[in-house]
Amino acid sequence: MFADGVTSITEPARTRDHTELALEGFGARVERNGRTASVYGMGAENGAVELSAQSLDVPGDLSAAVFFIAAASLLPESNLLIHNVGLNPTRTAILDVMSGMGASISIVSPRLAQGEVVGDLVVRGAQLKGGKFAGEMIPLLIDELPMLAALGPYTEEGIEIRDAKELRVKESDRVAALAENLRRMGAKVEERPDGLRVEGRPAGRLRGAEIDPRGDHRIAMAFAVAGLGAEGETKIRGAECAGVSYPEFFKELERLAER
Repeated sequence: MFADGVTSITEPARTRDHTELALEGFGARVERNGRTASVYGMGAENGAVELSAQSLDVPGDLSAAVFFIAAASLLPESNLLIHNVGLNPTRTAILDVMSGMGASISIVSPRLAQGEVVGDLVVRGAQLKGGKFAGEMIPLLIDELPMLAALGPYTEEGIEIRDAKELRVKESDRVAALAENLRRMGAKVEERPDGLRVEGRPAGRLRGAEIDPRGDHRIAMAFAVAGLGAEGETKIRGAECAGVSYPEFFKELERLAER
């Protein structure tokens, strides 16, 4: 925005476009052509723009909602309504994936707000099949992969994740953290340089264990959900790390579990 001229970014695979939509919402000139997005700087010739303040209603984050979607899916007789969730098409791959695995997810009252699709989600308990995730799907699922992997032992066929080296350099080495903690719970896991393979229900039921999330909020929340279906008690060390993205996560999980 503050460069002289036009800045263009070309992506190797489609990724989330919240930034482009937000810039446009504030009055920036953004042009998109396939996987290339071009932003006109404030002093760009024939493209100078003046940004204007906006009043915004920020919807719930689907990457945070996925932990409750997963919990409702794996627990029989669940019936969960999640209000006001952001459903940008570049974010909803996780809903398509989980629906393909057999999850019962419905979108209610979809609407448009600030250029973004928003709606409510209804989730019910279901038997999950599992699946393999690789290639161009990975950038669209990158934040949800820890929860998918932790669901692996509750699926019929297990979960396999490939082409996800980026997980190694997130808030923690998420591949290693997932493999280590799933094994602590009794899961059968094959760790690979770019992902992992988690065996499904036929490999046996998970048991409670002491989980080390390595200070990673998504690992802590994923194993809190995995612990709901395990035999015995699951303890998560340093669980307060969930507060990085969801300070009220454990209170909400406890509130829902009491219903």
